[in-house]
This record gives sequence, structure tokens and C-alpha cells, in this order.
Amino acid sequence: MTTTTSRGRRRAPTRIERAAGKAAALQKPRVILALLLLLALTSVMLLDGYLRAEVGGDQRVRTGASSSDVPEAVLDGGPILTFQGGSATTVSVPDKTIALTFDDGPNPTWTPQVLRILRAYDVPGTFFLVGSMVSRYPDIVDDMVGQGDEVGIHTFTHVDLSYQSSARVRREMTQTQLALAGAAGITTTLFRAPYSSETDAIDNYSWPVYKELGEDGYTSVFVDTDSDDWKRPGVSKIVEWATPDAGKGASVLFHDAGGERSQTIKALPAYIKKMKAAGYTFTTISGVLEKQAAAARDASGTSRQRAAAATGATNTAGATNTAGATNTAGATGATGTTGTPGERSGGLPGGAGGAGGTGNRLQAAHREATGVTLYEGKALIAAVALAEWTVPTLSVGLMVVGVAVMGRFGMMLLLARRHSRRRNRRRFSWGPAVTRPVSVIVPAYNEKECIANTLKSLADSTHPIEVVVVDDGSTDGTSGIAREAARSLGMTNVRVIRQENAGKPAALNNGVRNAAHDIVVMMDGDTVFEPEAVRRLVQPFAKPEVGAVAGNAKVGNRDTVIGAWQHIEYVMGFNLDRRMYDLLRCMPTIPGAIGAFRRDAVLEVGGMSEDTLAEDTDITIAMHRAGWHVVYQEHAKAWTEAPGSLKQLWSQRYRWSYGTMQALWKHRGSLTDRGPSGRFGRVGMPLVVLFQIVTPVFAPLIDVFTLYSMIFIDLRAALLAWLAVLGVQLGCAAYAFRLDREKYRYLLMMPLQQLAYRQMMYLVLIHSCVTALTGGRLRWQKLKRTGEVGTPAEASR
Repeated sequence: MTTTTSRGRRRAPTRIERAAGKAAALQKPRVILALLLLLALTSVMLLDGYLRAEVGGDQRVRTGASSSDVPEAVLDGGPILTFQGGSATTVSVPDKTIALTFDDGPNPTWTPQVLRILRAYDVPGTFFLVGSMVSRYPDIVDDMVGQGDEVGIHTFTHVDLSYQSSARVRREMTQTQLALAGAAGITTTLFRAPYSSETDAIDNYSWPVYKELGEDGYTSVFVDTDSDDWKRPGVSKIVEWATPDAGKGASVLFHDAGGERSQTIKALPAYIKKMKAAGYTFTTISGVLEKQAAAARDASGTSRQRAAAATGATNTAGATNTAGATNTAGATGATGTTGTPGERSGGLPGGAGGAGGTGNRLQAAHREATGVTLYEGKALIAAVALAEWTVPTLSVGLMVVGVAVMGRFGMMLLLARRHSRRRNRRRFSWGPAVTRPVSVIVPAYNEKECIANTLKSLADSTHPIEVVVVDDGSTDGTSGIAREAARSLGMTNVRVIRQENAGKPAALNNGVRNAAHDIVVMMDGDTVFEPEAVRRLVQPFAKPEVGAVAGNAKVGNRDTVIGAWQHIEYVMGFNLDRRMYDLLRCMPTIPGAIGAFRRDAVLEVGGMSEDTLAEDTDITIAMHRAGWHVVYQEHAKAWTEAPGSLKQLWSQRYRWSYGTMQALWKHRGSLTDRGPSGRFGRVGMPLVVLFQIVTPVFAPLIDVFTLYSMIFIDLRAALLAWLAVLGVQLGCAAYAFRLDREKYRYLLMMPLQQLAYRQMMYLVLIHSCVTALTGGRLRWQKLKRTGEVGTPAEASR
């Protein structure tokens, strides 16, 4: 980057301009990374909510609808419905045969117990699984398939498909197939609709769904006999209700999930023993179809033999098509001997068809998952595992953050109240009045809009001062404006020092070296002091152990929305915090806008360091470690011009938060310091890390979870919780405004601040953390000033 002068000549960019260019180049990818992290968090939460039917859930269940469009043969037929060859065919369970089916699993508590019982009694089962549960507990499904049981689809989110669009129906099926592929390496042709029962319950709304799925190669399974175990009527009733009428076969329904199933676990062994004693055999749905197919083949063979004996004919094709056509078609479709489910677009994934079968006749509905289906299934299982781990962890973090935030509010209110009472007692005194002259250092870089107002405010100071303006290589005539302002104001105590552009720390150090007095007051070039500010600021130096004093910085341009938001933050966040830290004797930061130091103490700790972007935090911690006390003087007020745009605000706070992290890392050794100098490491460092980094970084979880709850769970409860937290914050802010004697009308902006400004500050901090973790560096940045800030007329109160 180069700059052109008024005469058209090009000059090399200054150090600050070069650093700003590098910083701008580095910021964009880190902003993108921070936003990607936020997007990833949102995606994980949405996935977890979808798995728990909080996102996209539909609790509607259709009842009492007409079945006029459903063929009578289907309504009166068996519990297995296929559409082999394009026509609806039902299959009944053979006599003395039980197809034991289970719905709503897998469940980590009950399903493994059911599997153990089936294994112990050498009984196969058919499990109709909910895809979201499969993705959450894949190992159970893998064990299920491994021990020879059969699985079918019970949709992904357990919704009534009669209410859903065709796209939603296909999505429910496809997602469950992917879950099965990822969990056990298979897909399936079996399907049972949630809330279904016997075939005579099919209505005009669900019938098109069964037809569409049948055309895609699915076999729909209903029940003959329902144990109604979900009602928890008692073990004996469950066994009784699950028993078919005299010797008849049945598709029997139990549940291995969806509620408390201890009665089912107790009833199942008794039921199996009872049915075996009655001469029943147990099989899977594919086993039923295989039996019917075998029976149909036997019947067809017998018919041909009789026809041949009677007529001598050998061509009996017509008899073959007539005898057993209903049952045979259904059987071949399910076993994979004819037809290929999944040939249609949107059909079964994973290479379904006869060639893809597993080889076990009791699991003939299974197809081996291959190719893209298998890898997508594995990816789904991995994503769900991540969500299953992440969301509970974030929930715990949310609780910790919530406790920390409320604890911070409580601590601030308690300690701020004690601080105020102690400092405002009638008998309180710092000691003998400090009346000797002090040096005021004003570092300035391109402050032509503000420097005159700054000097004008110092001209009204009630304390004897000298003013040292350090022009840090300004290109806008700042030094000339400063000299002219001092001349016009009759200020003979002003010195203007020019230096090559080297940054704010270097400018402050230059000012300290040239200061004539033992106490130096530091302020920004855009800041305006109240007449009593310097006098009040230096009074704590009456105590010899005090090495530095923090003043009370106020937002001068508070009449805009952004200014009002920052005003609330300054009063509540900064000054209330400083009261707390002052009482705990671990003040982390002396604001650059208004602070005072013993000159010897500054030189003792090496001056203002260029190691960090937060030179004010850096030197404050260094003062603590050198054994000096740092205190807060709330009555010494200065008015500063806050950033007037969101872009400038982001830039300033980004520098502040990143610089604070740098300073804390630089002084991490304070954690092991001993004696009085180690107090900051023992008390201040943990509090700053917890309240200014960790809690704000994770605080967006509160907003994300609240928004999630409002949209997907309970709007009223979530809104009330948010309003309760807002009420606590308003209470704290009102108390802070009372302590600082500020007008309460600005608190009307606080709800909007919570909705917009706070989220921006969170993103800034996250951005800073990303920068710190990726090893980026920033330099001192210059904000655009307007020079609008002056001392308010009522400021002298």
C-alpha cells in the first residue's frame, strides 16, 4: 500500500498503515472461521433436535378416517402387505406360527434385555426400528442383526405418514435406511407405519402411502394380535392379550422402547414358554413369507400332478397362475427370488435386490449396504455420535455459564455496594491532600478533530498540571493544532513532542521520560476531562503503597443507539467491575482514557510494553506483580468518544479482547507468584479469565439454546426464562446507574442491546480467541473521530 501526497508524489506507507493492511488481510479468514464454528454448533443442535423429534416433529395421529378407497381384500386380509407385480397382496401367518415383532426401538435399557431373552430361548424376532434411535444406538442394532433377528423401518422420527408429503415420506425412509447401513451394514425391505395396527385400520389417507412404498419395493407389516404392553396392564394380561385364537398363526406386537417396559421384559419369557408348550414355532416376517411360498409351491405341484393324472397333459401354466397366486406373489417379492425392490427412482438404497440379500432365510428382507449408501450411513452415525456428545456437554457448559453469570452479578452487586459505602463515608480519606503538580501525557495520532477539545478541558483543571502532548507521527497536522490551541487558551504549561510513528506504547514512554513530575496522568487524545478529574484522580497517591489509579471513563457520544449501548456497557460492565476488583485488590485494567501512575513505578516495571495490544492491562498487571496497589477512583471522570459505527466498534473491541488475552498469557507466571505481589495471580487472574473470557465465549450458548427452545420446544417457557434473565440484568444495570448517578432513561435501550449488541461482543471475543489460537498478531489501530465530545454542562456536579 502506498500513499499519494498533495503534489502527486508517492510515499512509503507508515508502520501503522503497513500493520493495518496486514491485520485486515488476516482478519477475514478468522472471521469466517468463527462464523463456521457458530454454524457448526447450530447444525449440531438442529441434528440433535431432529433426532429427538424437537425439530420437525409432528405429533398428529389420524383416527376415524374413511376406508372406502381401500380394497376389501386388503382390509380383510393378512398382516403382511406387498405390491409385487403392481397389485396389492396380503399374506397371513400360518397356523401354529408366531411372528414376534417389536416396535419403537432400539432403546439402550430395554432392547438389550429383549435380545438376551430371545437368544436364551432360541427365538428370532422382527424389530421395527425408529431411524433416529438407530443412529443414536448403532451397536444395539449391529448386535440385533448379528444374532439373527430381522429389522424393519418404523420411520426416522416416528411420525404419522398419512399427514406427510411424498417428499417427507421418502426422506423418512431414506434416512432410516442410511442409519441401518451405518449401524449394521444393511438395508431392509420391511416397513411398519407408526400408530398402525391391523389391516382393517388402513384408511383413505394412509392407503396411498402404502401403495407408494409398495411400488418402491417395501413390504408393509401389520399385526394380528396386539399385546398392548404399552398400557402396562400387568404380566398376565400381556401374555393373555398376546395369545392368538385357538391354534391360529399371528403377527404379534410387543414394544422394546417408547416407555417403561419392565412388564414386557417379565412377560416375554412366560409368553415364549407358553406358546412353545402349545406347539407353536417362532419365526421372522421373512420366515412367514418363506413358509407361505413353500406352501404355495407344494400346492401348485400337487395341482399339476392331479391335472396330469386326469388329462395326461403336461402344460399346466394356467393352474400355476391360479393356484396360490395371492400368497406366492407376496412371498417372492419379500425373499428376493423375483423382482428387485429399489429399481424405481427413490426406492431402496444400497444395491437392493436378490443379489444383495444376506443369505439367511429368516433375514431375507435384508440387503447388504454398499457404495455411497454405506459411506453416507457411516457419516450419519458419526455425525449423530458427535451431536450426542456435543449437546450434553454444551448443556453442562450452559449450566456452568448460567451459574457463573448469576454468580458474577451477585458478586458485583454485593462488592460494589460495599465499595460505594466505604468510599462515600463522611470520614473516608485517602490521607493528606495531594496538591503538588502532576504531568498529563496525551499520546496523539491524527487527532486533529479532538486535540483542541482535549486541551481546552485540561485548561479548566483545578489541579496544577503540565501537559505533554506526544505526536506519534501524525500526518494531519495534530501537533500544529495542539500548539495553536495551547496558545489561544493561554496554556504556557503545554509541551508538544513529535516522534516518528512508533505506536501508542512508545508515545506514552516518551511522555513519561519527558515528564517533569513524579505523578503522571495518562489520557487519550480524544478524551475530555472534567475540571475536578485530575485533582480527584491523584488523591489516592497520599497512600505510599498506591502505584496506580483508575479513573471513571464515560461515553460522551451516547445519544446514538450504538453510543447508548456502549454507555450501558461502560457503566455496568466496566465501572461496576472495577468497584469489585478494587475491593478485592486485583484491578486488571487502568483505562487508557483516564489513569494515573507514579512515574518511578512505571519506570520500575519497564514502562508501557509493546508486547501486547492492551498496554493498559499489561502495565496494570505488571504493577500488581511489582507489589504496588492499584485502586479505582470513581469520582474522577473523563468523557471519551466511543466508536460511532459497528465496524469501528468491532475493530476496537477485537483489539481490546485480543490484547487482554495477550496480557494474561504474558503474565501467566503471576499464578505462581508468592506474597502480596501474587495476589493478582491468585484472585484477579482466575476472575478475569472466568468472567471476561470463558463466560463470554460460552455465553452465546444461552442465547442459542433460548432461541432453539423458543422455536422448537416451548415458546412461553423459554420467553419467560429470557425475560427473567433480562430482569436480573436490568436490576444490576439500574443499581450501577444509581451508583454513578446516571440517568435511567438509557436503560430503555437495554432489551435491544441484549438482542443485538451483546451478540456482536460475543462474536468479537470468539474472533479474538480464534486469532489467539491461530497465532495471529494485530497492531495499534486508529479509529475515525468526529471531535463531538465535550464536557457536559452538568458534569461539574
